This record gives sequence, structure tokens and C-alpha cells, in this order.
Amino acid sequence: MPGNKRPDLEAVVLDLITHKAAINIQDVAVASGLSKSDEADRKAIRRALQTLTQRGLLKPTGAARARVYIRTGPESSIVPEVPGSNNLFKHVKLSPSSQTLLRYLSQPLGVRAPVGYDRDFLLDYEPNKSRYLDDHQRAELHACGRVENVTRPAGTYARNIMDRLLIDLSWNSSRIEGNTYSLLETKRLIELGELASGKDATEAQMILGHKAAIEYIVESAAESTITAHDVYSVHALLSENLLGDPSASGRIRRVAVGIGGSTYMPLENHHVLKEYLDIILDKLNKVRDPFEQSLLSLVHLSYLQAFEDVNKRTARIVANIPMVKNNLKPLSFVDVDSEAYAVALLGIYERSDISLLRDLYMWAYQRSAQKHSAIQQAMGEPNLLKLKYRSAIQEIVRAIILEQVEGRKVVARIKGLIASRHIPESDAEQIFGMIEMEIASLHDGNIARFKIRPSEYLAWQAKERL
Repeated sequence: MPGNKRPDLEAVVLDLITHKAAINIQDVAVASGLSKSDEADRKAIRRALQTLTQRGLLKPTGAARARVYIRTGPESSIVPEVPGSNNLFKHVKLSPSSQTLLRYLSQPLGVRAPVGYDRDFLLDYEPNKSRYLDDHQRAELHACGRVENVTRPAGTYARNIMDRLLIDLSWNSSRIEGNTYSLLETKRLIELGELASGKDATEAQMILGHKAAIEYIVESAAESTITAHDVYSVHALLSENLLGDPSASGRIRRVAVGIGGSTYMPLENHHVLKEYLDIILDKLNKVRDPFEQSLLSLVHLSYLQAFEDVNKRTARIVANIPMVKNNLKPLSFVDVDSEAYAVALLGIYERSDISLLRDLYMWAYQRSAQKHSAIQQAMGEPNLLKLKYRSAIQEIVRAIILEQVEGRKVVARIKGLIASRHIPESDAEQIFGMIEMEIASLHDGNIARFKIRPSEYLAWQAKERL
């Protein structure tokens, strides 16, 4: 695996055995990039093969140099399904190494080995030599993330879509943390400063912190590097009024932290944390590809846990800095399941394995890019559902406009209109999200889709801000 002294040999073996009927030590050495003659490498490969044999996944046959390993059953028995993973990652194309990681993470917490911070995970990463994203993956990301073939000042695209970026990224990143504001409630909070009724004040603060942090990275787009001051500033803006100790905002922690539901124990020493944050940033600024930069920051800022809290949010915003600087579509984490995101990070914490987060990152960026370029492509169930309820969605959006529903009452009215149509509960939540998205995206150039006249739309706009 990129960034480690040795790749995850068990994952390499399991991947290899899906393509070959039988394998030997030499096959594994070639596939993993290790030496076929170095005794230390051969011992490491033997240990991996022995472990998989003990688990009943492989069967040795032959003796001495003629020994090979074969599968003990069908392919599915090598990478068994993890309970619940189909739902969490059902839209994500998972690599064999991701499936292997999921299998490990599906074990009870008490079975998984306690681990500390793996310094070699970072130190062994060589900018522009080590790769978290291969050439094909980077080409894919550039193809869907590119806005135009004209060179413009850094941050131009982000400024052009600033209103949409503030809402989408603030909402999705907050939602991943369990925030219950809806998209329209987030829009009203950001645009009008209106608090949603019945919501905890910390939820509004979380969203407003995102807004401030996003504005900061866009305003700083012309800077040539990502500095420690940038990371401290992003954290300070995101954590404002959310930490028990206000002075902890934007400051490397001096207390120990734990990761709930994980066996990972982060570093504790304040000076070492600062040293490793500086190493992350030094490597980050040497990386030439913006997507590699983005994923590297997402991985290692999350892993280091440099602050008392709000580390994952900080990583998500910093991961967007390369996009802003290079006028690429932002990573808004559209449709990313919060549990899937948490599981992917467990792979980083407990195994120093990027495979699951990388696969999720690829899918999430493509979704975000499609959203920001307004591309409507068939993406499976969500769009099929939209097609199924097309008439109901149009009627509800039209009703909101014609009834001139006040902005603060829109969410409740949408829910009431959905309930009145007896839409199954299993579909209602997604339909609500689609209607919110349609209303949030309305403008005088697309209202004809809902058979709305300009005068009717203007009349509602006046009410919508109430």
C-alpha cells in the first residue's frame, strides 16, 4: 500500500487468488513489489500466507519450492460479505483490498488489535513517488472535475459558485457529523441568519462555522502553499463556540483524545503532534497533483487528530483547498453516508489502509462534480425514484410557489404535502430531499418546468424570505 514500508500482503494475496487458480511466494512478491530473493520479504509473505491458511481461506499443496496455495472455496468465501456493508457502500465500486478491509472491520471491537499512531504511514510517503491515486484514477477525477480549459486566477470558479458552495458543503459536511438541519433550513441560516425551530443551537453554530471556514479558503486561494496557519485558522473557524475550552480552537491539543468505536489510540505529545502536522504540510505542498493533495490531507489530518475535536471537519475543508486553488469542482460530500464515512476512517485509524476511503473519495467526488455541473445522469435508485414520483414532486414544488409559503414554513409544508399523498415511508425521506433540492435550485430561468409564471415566482420570492 502506498505510504507503508510494506503493502498489506494479506490483501495482495486475496486479490491475486481471485485471478489465479494457484499462487506461490514468487507470485506474491511480484504483485506486491517486494523482492523474490530478499529473505525478510519472503518471510513476510510466508507469514501472510500462513495466516490466511489458518483462517481457512487458502490451502497449501506441494512441498518446498513446489508449494502453491489454492482457494478453499468459491471467490465469495475469500472476501465474505460484511453485514450491513451492502447498504453502506451499495453505490461505491469497492476494490478487493477494500472488501478485505471491510471484513477485518466487521469483527467485534474486542477482537481487533489495539493500535497506536503509525509514524511510518506518513514518513514513508514520498511526494510524487508514492501514490494514493493511480494514473487512471487521477485521470478520471480530472475529467469530471475540470471546469474549462482556460487558465484563470486561483479561486475564480469557487467565487462564481460561492452561494451554492457555502450551502452544499456546509450542509453535507455537517450532516456527516449528525447535524439534523435540512438543506432548506441550512440555506435560510446561511442566507438570512434564521435559526430553525426545535433545533439545538450547536447545530446552527456548526453550519455557520463551515460557512466561515469555506469563505476563508476561497479568500486565501491565491496563496502558493497550504500553511500551518491555514489549518489552524480553518479549525478555529469550524470549532468556534463548540469547544469547552475556547482557547483550544486553532491550537494543537495538549490533552489525550480517544476515537469512539475504534481500537486506535492517537498520539498524545503536543510537540510531536505539531512536528507531524508540519511534516504532513511539507509533503502536501510538494505533491503536484491536486487530487492526490486532497486525498492525502483528508487521510492524514483525520489520522493525526491534532486538535481536541473537529478534526474530521477540518480535514474535509482542507481537502477542498487544492480544488479551490486549481479551479476544480469542489468536493461537497454529496450523498455520502455518515456511517460509511466513519467505517472508511476506521480503516485509516486501525490498519493505515487507505483503500476504503480512497474508493469512497472517488465516488463522492464524482457525485459532487455532477452536482456542481448540474449534470443529470442515471445513478440507480435515487433517479429511478425521482422518475417514479416525477408528478408528485412537480405538484408539491408548484404548490409551495402558488401558495406563497413563507420560507420558515416551507419544510413543514413539504412534509405535509408528502404525507397527504400517502407516499410510502421508505421513499418519503428521499422524496423530501429531492423536493428540497428542486426548491433550493429554483430561479427565473427554470420555473417553467413547474408551470410557474414569472409573476407567481416573484410573488413567492417576497414571501420566501419571511
